[in-house]
Amino acid sequence: MAIMVLPAIPLQYSLTLEGEYVVKMRLEPAKVSPAAYHAMLGLESFISKSSKLEQSLLELVKMRASQINGCAFSIDMHSKDARVNGETEQRLYALSAWRGTTFFTNRERAALAWTEALTLITEGHAPDEVYAEVRKEFGEEELVNLSLAIITINGWNRLAIGCRTIPGEYQPHKIG
Repeated sequence: MAIMVLPAIPLQYSLTLEGEYVVKMRLEPAKVSPAAYHAMLGLESFISKSSKLEQSLLELVKMRASQINGCAFSIDMHSKDARVNGETEQRLYALSAWRGTTFFTNRERAALAWTEALTLITEGHAPDEVYAEVRKEFGEEELVNLSLAIITINGWNRLAIGCRTIPGEYQPHKIG
């Protein structure tokens, strides 16, 4: 099957002769810079194994930051991981509108607000009101670890978006 590039379509997309669009990955970070990629995996490992934060909370945070950033690869990955680890479809579908629901606990709501504040840091520089709410639900160490989880997913999102990592093939795994 021959592929032609159309100038009117952004460069990361190609059109097959059958008229289907395909996304092409720009490069594979783990192969290009294994040491840097391993360092990111180290932070990810700390967050998932040693942060003392609930796995379900971490998946919600990862999903919400990825929605804000428009990272299709991470949305695909974390929605699959969340489902296999017991998250409901209802909560995943409503996540982008979490403020208008009753599906999330106060702790989750505080974490989601903090996720939005740090992900959209230039839009308010982590307002005092959001900090006060998150401090009601999280101790100091938990807040540092939550912040690092948010920083990490934002880093992964930027790497995946920049490299055009292709969504859809990730296979979820049960944690624990």
